[in-house]
Amino acid sequence: MKREKMGLGRYGFRCQQGFTLIEVMISIVVLTVGLVGLLSVFGVAMAATQASQQDMIAKQLANETVESIATARDSGQIPWASVQNVSSGGIFVNAPLQPINQPGPDGIIGTADDAPAEVFTRPGPSGLITGSSPPDVIVPLTNYQRTIAITPATIGGVPVANLRTINVTIQYTVPGIPTPKQYTLSSLISQFR
Repeated sequence: MKREKMGLGRYGFRCQQGFTLIEVMISIVVLTVGLVGLLSVFGVAMAATQASQQDMIAKQLANETVESIATARDSGQIPWASVQNVSSGGIFVNAPLQPINQPGPDGIIGTADDAPAEVFTRPGPSGLITGSSPPDVIVPLTNYQRTIAITPATIGGVPVANLRTINVTIQYTVPGIPTPKQYTLSSLISQFR
């Protein structure tokens, strides 16, 4: 009787006991919870990858806009008085959320003569942008909109002569995120080249 209480068998060896059905079911539940958590991490990573590409495109569009304005000023293509929104006597459209269009005949982004449908070209299977075979990947920019606001620069509420603030806001949607995202680039531009 004493041997049986200590878990020893008939010949003095410890009795082998296996897992019970309840222990197996608990371990399966714990393992399932862990795997579901791991799968959710993959979903978040995929969404972050998609969002980061959209963010990069928005940053490039904002940089492209500011560079176009500075280049037009630097090249003398437009006079300083034109480096303003249309409402202030300049050439840059200041209506909010304009579609992303290609520069028109004047070659300046964000003016009234812009041509429609700018696209983003990504390399195809070869990894190079070839313009031919194998085909490049053309991404339309229909889910992006741009607002250009050019205002007189101020320091402490006092306007600074010959200096303007450029605020370019790109609003865009990312699949899986219900609210639109925004990227704003602020820069200063002076009359002097």
